[in-house]
Amino acid sequence: MLKNTNNRALSRARALTKRNKIAVAGVATLGAAALAFTAVPGNARTTTAEAPTGQVAYSSEQIKDVKASVTDRLASESVKAEEMSAKHKAAVAAAKHRAAVAHDKHEAAEAAAKKRAAEAAAKKKAEAARKANEAASRSTERAQVKPVAAKTYANNLDGWIREALDIMKKHDIPGTYNGLYRNTMRESSGNPNAINNWDINAQNGVPSIGLLQVIKPTFDAYHVPGTAWSQYDPVANLTAAANYAADRYGSIDNVNSAY
Repeated sequence: MLKNTNNRALSRARALTKRNKIAVAGVATLGAAALAFTAVPGNARTTTAEAPTGQVAYSSEQIKDVKASVTDRLASESVKAEEMSAKHKAAVAAAKHRAAVAHDKHEAAEAAAKKRAAEAAAKKKAEAARKANEAASRSTERAQVKPVAAKTYANNLDGWIREALDIMKKHDIPGTYNGLYRNTMRESSGNPNAINNWDINAQNGVPSIGLLQVIKPTFDAYHVPGTAWSQYDPVANLTAAANYAADRYGSIDNVNSAY
């Protein structure tokens, strides 16, 4: 739009300049004629019949009228040119204003779009974090609810000794696999139902029973919580005997004969 306005303004300015030149030329011609007219002597006679063929006489009033007409036209054209220049400047200013407004709107739209994108990203991140926390919480709950599988032991001498050692560890009772195994093989050959019916304890009515040949009073006094109340129970017998040996000898590992 500004380019077309500039072209029209330039065309009009050129036309005005051309007309001004013509008017000025006319004024110059008329001025020359006026000078020639005034140069004629006052007593000279000049009539239309006597004037040379092709020459025109002008009066001072006619010259004044022409000058006034040209001056008015020049003033009018000058006003028009100023008006056109003012309109052009106003059009340029309006175009710049519209461009600035459009630029501001564009920047505002871009800022709003960036803000919306940032808010959406933050919301997405928060949602992902929430889901991750919920998943972790559910996983923790499942881990807490899931029962711990109980440790199992073989139902033989190896299994009985290993279970006895785990219980002894919980109650801070010293002893090793070798100490329990070595004394068990000497006392009962690994038979949990073994009974001594001939020694002094048997004669006193409290025979030695089980893997480590424990009498009833000793078993009751050194019984380990969590085990069966029976001398014939392999694990209860081993732990009670190890508890007694720890109290008297420091450890079942220190026992190498009847105790």
